[in-house]
Amino acid sequence: MTNGPNGEHLTWGDALFLYLERAGMPLNIASVSIFDGPISFEECLQSLESKLTLLPRYYQRIVAPPLDIGFPSWEYDPEFDIRNHVRKLTLKRGTERELKMVTGKILSSVMDRRRPLWDLTLVQGLRDSRTALITRVHHCLADGMAGIGLMGTLLDSTPEPQSIPTKKRSHPKLHPQGSWTQLVDGWVASLSEFVQRMLSAQGDMLNFSQNLLASGDWPLSEFSRFFPELTAPTERLFFNKTYRGPQKYAWAQIPLATLKAIRHRCGVTLNDVILALMTATIQRYSEQHGERVRGRLFRMMVPVNFRSRERQDELGNCISLLPVTVPLGIRNPRKLLAAVHERTDFLKRAHIAELVGLVGGIVGSAPAPLQALVGPVASLLPVTPFNLVCTNVRGPQSPLYLLGRKMVDWYPYVPVGGEMALNCAILSYNETAYFGFSSDVHAAPDLECLETLLQTSLSELQSSAGLKPQAKRKHTARKHKAVTAVNRATSASRVVPMKAAHSKSQPTASGEPGTPVFVAAD
Repeated sequence: MTNGPNGEHLTWGDALFLYLERAGMPLNIASVSIFDGPISFEECLQSLESKLTLLPRYYQRIVAPPLDIGFPSWEYDPEFDIRNHVRKLTLKRGTERELKMVTGKILSSVMDRRRPLWDLTLVQGLRDSRTALITRVHHCLADGMAGIGLMGTLLDSTPEPQSIPTKKRSHPKLHPQGSWTQLVDGWVASLSEFVQRMLSAQGDMLNFSQNLLASGDWPLSEFSRFFPELTAPTERLFFNKTYRGPQKYAWAQIPLATLKAIRHRCGVTLNDVILALMTATIQRYSEQHGERVRGRLFRMMVPVNFRSRERQDELGNCISLLPVTVPLGIRNPRKLLAAVHERTDFLKRAHIAELVGLVGGIVGSAPAPLQALVGPVASLLPVTPFNLVCTNVRGPQSPLYLLGRKMVDWYPYVPVGGEMALNCAILSYNETAYFGFSSDVHAAPDLECLETLLQTSLSELQSSAGLKPQAKRKHTARKHKAVTAVNRATSASRVVPMKAAHSKSQPTASGEPGTPVFVAAD
């Protein structure tokens, strides 16, 4: 980032998410955390406020220069009030289905750009005395890895709440400038940023060429095989429709040990297993909607984290992407997994992520006013660069706590937009892989079907790999016992028809059962 008269300027990659956002189409990352007990709103507010002092960026808002002559800058909000960012609500029925509906409504709204672009909603009244926390951050402020860092700061690593010394908040005073001065400063900053980006692109091109030659592993034999797939236009699936909103949200979870067992048995990476599962799930979902899958290609945008080990806590976006294109009609799960592995291995050895990042940097050299003008229109164009986003983030593998309450579930969210109106985020936390499905309600009104289809695809992949399907979870057993009890009562009394009794029960998530960045560890 470069310094402006009052703060730092956004990079072109961060600003891009501001420019692409339009009314009714928010571009935020988010997550839903579920804790194992009740949490007081006032105590939660105090805890979050004390830890926010460790995150000065979250006191800052976005300020755009006149005529968008340069990239926006970060400036401290002189009227910052944490109660504008931390809210509470209480569920009426307390079901996870209701929680998903509430989350979908929150995720459908665009945040107020006059304030720092983040908010948290404490959701009380969840069944079994649980509490949920919906965390939302604009994509210009953080990608998936930065979002993990945020939660790591706000939550504790032990049941004993961390004590943060209370400090009086003091921020640099802003120096109001005239419109003409702002215009000139914006032009100078924009020109400086342009020169830096061009020099950086030149250096990146040289480094890319050197690394490519030095690797000695250029996959020439596979290039002719996979290049046609890589360059072929994306074939729309039924959910590739221009985003209209509002949004739906669904989720599922899989033990990480199950995915690792498949990885070891098949000699692939954990990411390959996840991408194969997603491909098989979308295959089923497409056929369920009457789509032909034989002979078709399915293209996923897979973000790749470009942070070094020393920069893991860095804010903003530091990602490139892999265009993973897989035949959608492969029925055999083992063969599908092998096909995914072959393609991801080719993309890695061909340094496609580095190449995409290089091209993106060159495209980002376009003048800021042009990007600001074209951005909101681009999401309305009938263009489908990918069928969906599949982002996979590695989180902490030990529990986190809020005011002594353990976070038992953590479902991720990735935004939808343009003609990518259905996306998926995966987050590994505490030895569980959490899947978060997001969609436009008009593109995928039955999004919750993916919860069941994912589990079906997993069972088939386990069987194909010679592994026993995972045992039913405890909550599944509880549900089975409850249904059995209803059946017995119905059979004994003959008063309430079985169909009527079933219709009164609340639908449950696959997590009961009844996610910007491709960095999950192998």
